[in-house]
Amino acid sequence: MLCAPCRRELPWNRSACPRCARPQQTATLCAPCARAFPPFDAAWSAFRYAPPVDRAIQGLKYHADFRAGRWLGREMATALALRGAPLPELLLPVPLHRSRLRHRGYNQALELARVIGGSLGIAVAADAARRLRATEDQIGKSAAERRRNVRKAFAVNAARIAERHLALIDDVMTTGSTAAELARVCRAAGARRIEVWTAARAD
Repeated sequence: MLCAPCRRELPWNRSACPRCARPQQTATLCAPCARAFPPFDAAWSAFRYAPPVDRAIQGLKYHADFRAGRWLGREMATALALRGAPLPELLLPVPLHRSRLRHRGYNQALELARVIGGSLGIAVAADAARRLRATEDQIGKSAAERRRNVRKAFAVNAARIAERHLALIDDVMTTGSTAAELARVCRAAGARRIEVWTAARAD
């Protein structure tokens, strides 16, 4: 989709907090993570949420642009392979509630997970987590409102994830409330290590 010079100019998230992937000048813990660790062990985002990546994500999420989804997934997989860090045993896409899945027809997180899993040879546990209730859209909510919105929104199959190294997959991390709530449930179910991988991270 892009020539090599344009690809180099993409908003890569190369300098970020290793715990929450917040873009910053140095790859050290950000102030919020230094005060209190999130319930996941690490987070990684390929890009900052900025043009043209934001348009690709919106195309996948709201307009069924699966070509954009495949491109995002491939870029994520390529960057992850270059990290040199141990890979997880399972990819766990953040689930949609059945009503939203029925309306949209697909889960954008699952579309990304399939590409990443296929590229890196990691199993995708699409049915290991479910959303218990139809939460409101997080757009426009404050951090506190986002946390309340997703509280007790997830359940997981403990037999699938206990003692496993997981990566939770989503399109964008903003405040991290959704990832944190799902990670909290995974931790309670016995997950050994939990990472969060997203295509982009909002500032």
